[in-house]
Amino acid sequence: MIAFIRGNIRHKNPAFIYVETHGLGYHINISLNTFSKIESLDEVLIYTHLHVKEDSHTLYGFSDEEEKRVFLMLLSVSGIGPNTARVILSYMSSAEVKQAILREDVASFNKVKGIGPKTAKRLILDLKDKVLKSGDTIDVGVSDGSSSSREEALAALMALGFQKNAVDKVLSLAFAELGTDCQAEDLIKFVLKKLS
Repeated sequence: MIAFIRGNIRHKNPAFIYVETHGLGYHINISLNTFSKIESLDEVLIYTHLHVKEDSHTLYGFSDEEEKRVFLMLLSVSGIGPNTARVILSYMSSAEVKQAILREDVASFNKVKGIGPKTAKRLILDLKDKVLKSGDTIDVGVSDGSSSSREEALAALMALGFQKNAVDKVLSLAFAELGTDCQAEDLIKFVLKKLS
């Protein structure tokens, strides 16, 4: 198992990064919350989880161990795969996920693409005891943004499984409501709320 990778970021967008270490480049899928914390960095220490299936080995990365713990807790719930867990952690911070579980807030999870009422209830039922035992929470990072926020947002949302045409329409609405200088993270959160 690869516990973490330290190296230079060779490429980054809100859905994944390439990290080079000792001549090897790793493709690491990330959440929007992790992206907001590492966006301004050139070098990174990223905690990882290697998800193994018959036809693929996929690395998921996290800016801190708390997000990784919450990701693994989410994976333990029947019906939640790594991509859905990543969408949850793009929509909510680790602390917000845990608070929603403790408050039995089904509505918060229903806003996430791929989470219906039954899955949300199962998630809360399965994880409430684990969250009560875990205790600590994390802070939410804020992004400095980038000049190509629309392209970054579109790429991230398509990587999360949304259709390009639907995303384009909502992105235009987002710029109208949020202004033309909004950041990729703001756009993605706006689209997640509208399309979920």
